[in-house]
Amino acid sequence: MELVAHLATNGAHPVLHVSGEIDMATIPLLRDHLHRAVLEHPGATVVLDLDGVTALDDTGLGTIMGAAARARETGGELIIVCSNERLRERLTLTHLDRAVTVRSGFAT
Repeated sequence: MELVAHLATNGAHPVLHVSGEIDMATIPLLRDHLHRAVLEHPGATVVLDLDGVTALDDTGLGTIMGAAARARETGGELIIVCSNERLRERLTLTHLDRAVTVRSGFAT
């Protein structure tokens, strides 16, 4: 499966909507979109919407952590929106939810 990503806004927040599988093959696309979202919105809260994601491997977790660090460097932050219980459990088991805020909806 491929990865589809597009940047939109929800109120004042840039939102990167992602759907498909996040794995070694799709990491370059995710990294490019996250990097662009953070750089184009310095100091902002960037929302990463994972509701359309069907799989997330370790390289994806690392890419998300890197984007969160870049957002903090610009005075902003990265928030993950994920209502999929299986993915939320993965974020908890890997402790990503300790480093990045994870929410089940768009209330920011």
